[in-house]
Amino acid sequence: MKRTSLLLVSIVAVTAILWMSARPPGIGLERERGQMSEPVGTVAAPEFPAGLQWLNTARPLRLGELRGKVVLLDFWTFCCINCMHVIPDLKRLEKKYPNELVVIGVHSAKFTTEKETENIRQAILRYEIAHPVINDRDMAVWQEYGVHAWPTLALIDPAGKIVGTLSGEDIFDTFDRIIARVIETFDAKGQLDRRPLDLKLERDHAPATLLSFPGKVLADEASNQLFIADSNHNRIVVVSMADRSVQEVIGSGEIGLGDGDFGQATFHHPQGMAYDGKVLYVADTENHAIRLVDVEKRRVATVAGTGEPARRFNVSGAAKETPLNSPWDLVLHGGALYIAMAGSHQLWRMDLKGGWVSPYAGSGREARDDGPLPEAALAQPSGIAADDRRLYFADSEDSSIRAADLDPKGRVETLVGGDLFDFGDRDGRGLSVRLQHPLGVAYHDGLLYVADTYNNKIKRVSPKDRTAETFLGTGKAGLTDGDKATFDEPGGLSVAAGRLYVADTNNHVIRVADLKTRRVETLQIMAMEKLRPPSRAKFTGETLERPAQAVEPGDAALTISLELPPGYKLNPQAPSAVTVVSSDAKVLNFGGNGEQVFRNPQFPLRIPAKVNEGTTALQADFVLYYCEAEKESLCYFKEVRVIVPVSVQKGAGNTKIALSYPLTVP
Repeated sequence: MKRTSLLLVSIVAVTAILWMSARPPGIGLERERGQMSEPVGTVAAPEFPAGLQWLNTARPLRLGELRGKVVLLDFWTFCCINCMHVIPDLKRLEKKYPNELVVIGVHSAKFTTEKETENIRQAILRYEIAHPVINDRDMAVWQEYGVHAWPTLALIDPAGKIVGTLSGEDIFDTFDRIIARVIETFDAKGQLDRRPLDLKLERDHAPATLLSFPGKVLADEASNQLFIADSNHNRIVVVSMADRSVQEVIGSGEIGLGDGDFGQATFHHPQGMAYDGKVLYVADTENHAIRLVDVEKRRVATVAGTGEPARRFNVSGAAKETPLNSPWDLVLHGGALYIAMAGSHQLWRMDLKGGWVSPYAGSGREARDDGPLPEAALAQPSGIAADDRRLYFADSEDSSIRAADLDPKGRVETLVGGDLFDFGDRDGRGLSVRLQHPLGVAYHDGLLYVADTYNNKIKRVSPKDRTAETFLGTGKAGLTDGDKATFDEPGGLSVAAGRLYVADTNNHVIRVADLKTRRVETLQIMAMEKLRPPSRAKFTGETLERPAQAVEPGDAALTISLELPPGYKLNPQAPSAVTVVSSDAKVLNFGGNGEQVFRNPQFPLRIPAKVNEGTTALQADFVLYYCEAEKESLCYFKEVRVIVPVSVQKGAGNTKIALSYPLTVP
């Protein structure tokens, strides 16, 4: 079925109120609003084309094999803030209808970089998506379903017919109602299939990194501290720039909006930060809030936002009572906190003394239109910096670097870059420059350093001359230090003491570049054990069972072996450990007890033991910090439990117990 027929289905199924901004068809602020009237579709949903690459599943799926399931297609692209806002609603629907509903993401890319399957995989991990995703790189599925906006969702009933489509955000209530009706209707006919799908999630074979998708970084020269937004670990990490050791970990690592001391406070994918020497302000992006970190008192408090995304534009008010919309970066100037409010396509201002927030620049319409501050149109500003006269911001969706006057009567103007669909990788001057979804900007000594995120480069921009040049990076995605450095979607920048600090997001590391020599190195963080992934107070790793072994009573020896993959080594700067436990210390004990802990063990590890007749379970818990041998700063964390049933009996003919674990990497 082609575009025209499916659009008719959409019109019939949805009583729509249509709102569009002035833009080419297909950008993400077009919406259709209303109710899907019937829980049974009338037009057959087109089958997925063959040959597409799939993620989060072991094999391509066919709509034909999903008969009996309610299927929800989510047409998205991973740059789009509107698409990001839909993901929590999809997770709520999946949780509410775990056996009846199958969500399938159809990734139909806007930017060139977004067409690559590996980059989509990283986005799936970053957004913690747990449903199948198609790489619709040539927009074949998009065209079959007549889609014209990001995000658009299409609902398919258990008979394979389209119930209707809906574009835009805030979709939970509408789909909750219609999915419940579809389930009720088809359940009455005995046509529901509640068997779970056998999925193979990308996260199940991704190594645990000590930082996880760090989005922003802030270097403070006065205090010699480096603040890292460890975004997917939902915390802020503070590192000494003097000895590179971890000084503080702010936040428990759990997702939440909880105030309190550093160990109790919770965040939700924090991004940009600003520091005044005493308190740290944090853009708590997915909480739609601004948090204040009192470094001296070691406490976190919410100072702006309600925890819910704003549903109306241009609403000022008391900071803690006013909803915000995906604040992404922050800068302090003149007693005010300026906010790159990506979700509303605006810059906001928070009066820190009066506790008041209000829009500062941008009408809320998504576009690249220069003009007076309140009338200009922005497009997902995601990085912000300032000098004495202007705010500079990375306007990510129109791939440009723009400036907003600090004079409230001033203007917004574009320094370099194109428009919503003008992107690429071209140095030069003014509007002829091409960037690709820049997310970060830092001001230093009259120049701007720009995280040209999807080009995997750092650009240097002259606000005076309106020129842009490649400063760091070859453009190839990778993790190479030196004169020809490579990056992987860098997202945040900060300058201090002649060095540029880069949050190299998809590499899960912080990079450091000398501004004079342009040599890049990867920050080797010391006291790394403090970065053990959060929520690990209790064992949550992988559990493996080995075949039972039999030994003679008396003296025995336990040998524990670790097989490291080629090119990897244990990190000598972090305390790997093995804890050995016997479920029955009377049968198997090590020096009079059933448990021993070995820190920084040398493998193979040999442990004498006393054994008596009976049966027990030998358990070895590994906590491993390991790195690539050549790239010592590219480090991972692994927690695994290996269990071996042990039988002690006369005649076993053996006095040795052997336990091994082969550490693998993707």
